[in-house]
Amino acid sequence: MSVELDVFVVNTTIMDEEVYQLWLDGYTVNDAVKVRMEGGVLEGCEASAEVLHSDTMDQYRTFQMCERLLHSPVKLANQLLFQIPPHRQVMLIERYYAFDSVFVREVLGKKLSKGTKKDLDDVSAKTGVTLKSCRRQFDNFKRVFKVVEELKGPLVENIRQHFLLSDKLARDYAAIVFFANNRFETGKKKLHYLTFQDFAFCAGQLISNWTVGALGDYNMVEDMDVDLEKEFLQDLKELKILITDRDLLDQHKSLVCTALRGKTKAFNEMEANFKNLSRGLVNIAAKLTNTKEVRDFFIDLVEKFIEPCRSDKWTAGDMRLYLTHYTNSAHVLDTFKHQVVWDRYMGVIKSCILKMYHD
Repeated sequence: MSVELDVFVVNTTIMDEEVYQLWLDGYTVNDAVKVRMEGGVLEGCEASAEVLHSDTMDQYRTFQMCERLLHSPVKLANQLLFQIPPHRQVMLIERYYAFDSVFVREVLGKKLSKGTKKDLDDVSAKTGVTLKSCRRQFDNFKRVFKVVEELKGPLVENIRQHFLLSDKLARDYAAIVFFANNRFETGKKKLHYLTFQDFAFCAGQLISNWTVGALGDYNMVEDMDVDLEKEFLQDLKELKILITDRDLLDQHKSLVCTALRGKTKAFNEMEANFKNLSRGLVNIAAKLTNTKEVRDFFIDLVEKFIEPCRSDKWTAGDMRLYLTHYTNSAHVLDTFKHQVVWDRYMGVIKSCILKMYHD
């Protein structure tokens, strides 16, 4: 009985980027062959559909054998089984850890657990991302979280060093880890308009300014630097004087309105709503020692500040102008002694609101 075998003998491992992407996207071999044929890969060459199928299947096998190395990218550079040039290794790693924004938006802030993984069928149906690709992306998020969870030092740098990712992708993974660690609510209807990149930007601001790692002394922490600094959160309660002291509240309003008068069409609304808006921002600060309030941070920003401003038809320029004067005017208040904490708080709040405010 004769047996036919397809044998490929090569030195440098052949890896077609298009086929690799099809494999990552969860296509079967047959579907990948169909896509390649529709893309005209056989035009101008004498290869048959059978050869294309064999080539695709061979590359799929190679990717599957490489996958365990991609789980720990440092090993890919040190292995001898596959002859893969360095630039090719970079491509393999970067694409393997890349993710679909529609997918990550669905799982952002959720616990990276078996329970969430069971729901990936629904996420796949909702987003149009194949279930196989959803599982790869989810497992990548979980893997990165597990590795950096116990590490001291800057989160982004730890991710870059251990997974050899580009700076941009490492920062995105830092945002995913940060949201999973703090369990921020992102799924409520009022937040649906926000993209992953909106949240990732805000995560970067919070990590850089409000976490233990923001102080730069990594000897103070036993593991990753993504817990919000408890002493700072406690200090935020001192800001309540801006709304509980009636004289201070009136002085603050007067200073802000004097600076804004004649500079915006929304001035009347700003003046009328000043106290409500100020109470909203200061109360968010004062409640951040409570875990649930931390989880609701983005909902609170939308409900207590962004929505009222949007209903009054503020432009993004109005928002920037208001927040700048609102922050700076507190420095002129004679009896307000918490400027350092105020600036640390409002710097992040201003950046996040401006990113989240889509006028």
